Amino acid sequence: MNDSKHDDDTRTVFEGKYLRMKIRGHWEYAERTHAGGMAAIIVALTPDDNILFVEQYRVPLQSRTIEMPAGLVGDIDAGESIELSAARELEEETGWRPAHCEVLMIGPTSSGMSTERIAFVRATGLTKINDGGGDATEDITVHEVPRLDAPRWLAAKMAEGYEMDAKLWAGLWMLKRNPDGSAM
Repeated sequence: MNDSKHDDDTRTVFEGKYLRMKIRGHWEYAERTHAGGMAAIIVALTPDDNILFVEQYRVPLQSRTIEMPAGLVGDIDAGESIELSAARELEEETGWRPAHCEVLMIGPTSSGMSTERIAFVRATGLTKINDGGGDATEDITVHEVPRLDAPRWLAAKMAEGYEMDAKLWAGLWMLKRNPDGSAM
């Protein structure tokens, strides 16, 4: 839905490699510069019923974070589908290759600050290929946490001072359920 009273005089005030800052009326916001402006967050269980989390230092927060594996869609190949991007990112970050990826839902990450959307993707049929850890520019630690212990594990990491992406809890919901609440 478009609100025409906010369509006046949009201007770009900064453009970098991955982000563009814009002002529309009195509103300041960011948008992704890559194809589609979308990221995928991957919800994945190993064959041993362990959920995959990644830990990495995030410069904007000046802190280490715990997240589900994720990455930009179309940052390598503009024509790459959400599912292929998710599979590529999961293998790169965690060392696990999925047999199947399914988009569960797409929505804004921070609707008041960014045009970016995120796709929750469920990865199934995982096979361990390597140790993961990300590409040459990343320093990712992979955590395989028993699914039933995941909420307690996340709470303990929060108590240790890690930053937590709130989408983790939505991801936990989607491990065994569809967005409408039905069982997978």
